Amino acid sequence: MNIEDQVRDAIVAELKRQSEAGEQGLRVTSSDAETITVEGRVNLDELTMAVVGSLAGGP
Repeated sequence: MNIEDQVRDAIVAELKRQSEAGEQGLRVTSSDAETITVEGRVNLDELTMAVVGSLAGGP
């Protein structure tokens, strides 16, 4: 897995996590592996932490 795949996976996973947690009315849908639709507010601090964590080898 290359760095771009790691970042993409971390972003999608965190956005879906925030959506499932019901944070700020966030909705995330995907129709294929390359695009997603995001509606609502995103917690950028949590998204940033997820991306940095994935690059550092975290969960």
